Amino acid sequence: MTSREAPESTVAATVDAAHFDDIRPYNDDEFAKVFTRLIGEREFVDTLASMKFSRLFRWLPWLLRPLIRKTMRQSFADVRSVRDFQEIIGAQMHKLLDKDASQLTVRGLDKLDPKQSYLFISNHRDIAMDPALTILALHQNNMDSVRIAIGDNLLTKPFVSDLMRLNKSFIVRRSTKGRREKLAALKHLSAYIRFSLQQEHQSIWIAQREGRAKDGLDGTETALLKMLALCKAKTESFGEVIQGLNVVPVSLSYEWDPCDSAKAKELYAHQNEGAYEKAEHEDIASIYRGIVGNKGHIYVTFGDLLSTPFADAATMAAEIDRQIIGNYRLQATHWIAYERLHGLPEQAAQAKASLVADWQAVAQAFDERLEAIPQEHRDTLLAAYANPVVQYLQHCG
Repeated sequence: MTSREAPESTVAATVDAAHFDDIRPYNDDEFAKVFTRLIGEREFVDTLASMKFSRLFRWLPWLLRPLIRKTMRQSFADVRSVRDFQEIIGAQMHKLLDKDASQLTVRGLDKLDPKQSYLFISNHRDIAMDPALTILALHQNNMDSVRIAIGDNLLTKPFVSDLMRLNKSFIVRRSTKGRREKLAALKHLSAYIRFSLQQEHQSIWIAQREGRAKDGLDGTETALLKMLALCKAKTESFGEVIQGLNVVPVSLSYEWDPCDSAKAKELYAHQNEGAYEKAEHEDIASIYRGIVGNKGHIYVTFGDLLSTPFADAATMAAEIDRQIIGNYRLQATHWIAYERLHGLPEQAAQAKASLVADWQAVAQAFDERLEAIPQEHRDTLLAAYANPVVQYLQHCG
């Protein structure tokens, strides 16, 4: 058995947590050392400075570096654990939401047991904010935070990996080459998820698909669900393994997407040129834009626990999709985009009529957003906002 393969039997208490040291989040006793390493990393400090003080940093980087380090040491001086770290991040998140007048509405948490661990499978629109808002929703209801699955394609620099693993992220190895190596990595990941939920009683957040749904179309990859069952014993069925993971679908809806213009640019390139070449550290820039940009009204809806055994991944994916699409909160931005692209047939008009909104103000804001991007990208951006309505009408209308 290689270092990344799961044991043949079910993940039991006899499996040592050290078996997962290569992918797990950092522990409390590692915080001080990793944090010291992080703020000592010049590229990390430069990244913060260039994002927050872009003009000044171009001229006076030598002045900003010690100020950034000093501010971080002061801000995190009393932090002794990962939870302390997350509470500070959560407080900053509240300030950001207040600053841009964003509003957070949480639904469905009353159905969950605060003492239980869950595998939250979520739709995916924003790299950092999707799991962050899920954590914020849980904290507001006195529930523990989650461990976050993050692809190693986003960990382009060691400091990014350190930062994410301090924030309870664990690594999904997508860059592994070779069929056997990929299978071993997936078994290792499967075993870790089960170990985290059943032995360490730590909930997990994972996206329903690899990569963000830039086009606004949510769908669960069956490959993800098959991965969850790779750690099963020979005597276990797919349904038995999944039932023990306490899966709960989560649906996130943003009134405005701070990355919508960048996504439209990328989608347009794929559609018309066949490919899109990302700039260096473009994902890091997207993370920053998603965090600080205006998101308007945000809804985080927790669905029902998947308590029925599923025969296979396809059946399970269909149920997760049903819940995520059915629980997705359609907002004025979605309806306006849909009407502009598709008109408003009777079925859509009846569904739209139930939503109270300042339609004129939202339409004006949409026009300003569209005018700020190239003409050829506008229908692509509109489609990303309209597609949740398309899916809703197909599945629930």
